[in-house]
Amino acid sequence: MNTNRKETLTAELLSWPGVTVQPHRFGGIEFNYEGKEIGHLHGDHLVDMLLPKSIRDEMISAGRAQPHHIYPESGWVSIYLKSETDTSEAIELLRLKYELMKNK
Repeated sequence: MNTNRKETLTAELLSWPGVTVQPHRFGGIEFNYEGKEIGHLHGDHLVDMLLPKSIRDEMISAGRAQPHHIYPESGWVSIYLKSETDTSEAIELLRLKYELMKNK
C-alpha cells in the first residue's frame, strides 16, 4: 500500500475526538487537542512532538524516535517517515501524547 504519509497521519489523527489541524508556524501542519499542540508534520516526511522528558528519553533509547533535529537536548523528538512502519510508529507516539493530554 503506497499511500501518502501526510494523508494517512491526517486522516488518523482527525478521527480522534477533539483533534483539529491547522498550519504550523514553521511550515507544515500542526495537530491540536483543545487548542494545544499534539505534534506537527513537516511535508510528508518528518513528525516532531514534545514529550515529557522521561518518556522522551525512553522513546529515544528504544529507537522509537530520535532527538529533535534542531533541539536535540530538548523534550522534543523527531520521527522520520521513511516507511509505513515509521508512519505507524509516529501514529502510536502521537496517540500516546494525545492520551496524556486527554487525561490531564
